[in-house]
Amino acid sequence: MQISVSRDVFKLAQVFTISRGSRTEAKVLTVKVEKDGVTGWGECVPYARYNETLESVTAEIESLPVDFTRDELQGLLPAGAARNAVDCALWDLEAKQVGKRVWELAGLPTPQPEITAYTLSLDTPEKMQAQAAENAHRPLLKIKLGTADDMPRLEAVRAGAPDAQIIVDANEGWSAEVYADLAPHLVRLGVQLVEQPLPAGEDAALIGMERPVPVCADESCHDRASLPGLNGKYDVVNIKLDKTGGLTEALKLREEALALGYDVMVGCMVGSSLAMAPATIVAQGVSVTDLDGPLLLAEDRNQPLVFDDAGVHPPVAALWG
Repeated sequence: MQISVSRDVFKLAQVFTISRGSRTEAKVLTVKVEKDGVTGWGECVPYARYNETLESVTAEIESLPVDFTRDELQGLLPAGAARNAVDCALWDLEAKQVGKRVWELAGLPTPQPEITAYTLSLDTPEKMQAQAAENAHRPLLKIKLGTADDMPRLEAVRAGAPDAQIIVDANEGWSAEVYADLAPHLVRLGVQLVEQPLPAGEDAALIGMERPVPVCADESCHDRASLPGLNGKYDVVNIKLDKTGGLTEALKLREEALALGYDVMVGCMVGSSLAMAPATIVAQGVSVTDLDGPLLLAEDRNQPLVFDDAGVHPPVAALWG
């Protein structure tokens, strides 16, 4: 088996800003796994929040032995971007080797389109209202917030898209006091979900706090090992393949989280359709799908995912799986 890793850069359709900074392009790593003339593909997005860089993740992938199985991979690399790209490439490889789709290998029904959130970048209230108005036809909008001055932004987005469902992502940007002050207004403005309001290391403050809007763990939830630490703090877990370390762990995390009574959101980093393709399988039937990465790009892979009024469709075999 031969594994190679390369860097790809995709220009964004517009500047994308969250509470931690702005970007104009998506820098990803593409993994190719070849065996007996068959090639599998995977993509990951190294994330500085988790101390990952393009260089460090490349080094992790290049440290792997010459040959191993997908099950063995789970013990060779920790949960994170490197294992994600390799795991997904191995799923793609296996599917091509046996002439089946990945969901058949996983014993799952044929996936259907899922309505996905569309993310509005953090900006001034005026610009966020304009963004909201431009995308008011979309059924679900996700607002990037995370500052002490977010109320005008919330009001502006609701004014721009009066009929859309709204979820909010604070990206760890609020304190417990700010969240408590905002909570009644979130209810008033019809917000459906609040994602990671407090820093992951300070989320114990959520225990015992009234949660009139469901609170979702993102940076606080990586894989199944994260679940015991979420008890009493969160109502929903956000599964991202770059956190779980691939489709294999993501499917297990979904199953265990649901068994424990959590609702599930399936999210993404800003990557191409190749990165979203495996996540469409995990997203089947979950409470919230947030796989809009390709919609934020000015360019994408060949045979990209289809987005239409029905939502994001599962990948064609020519893309992945």
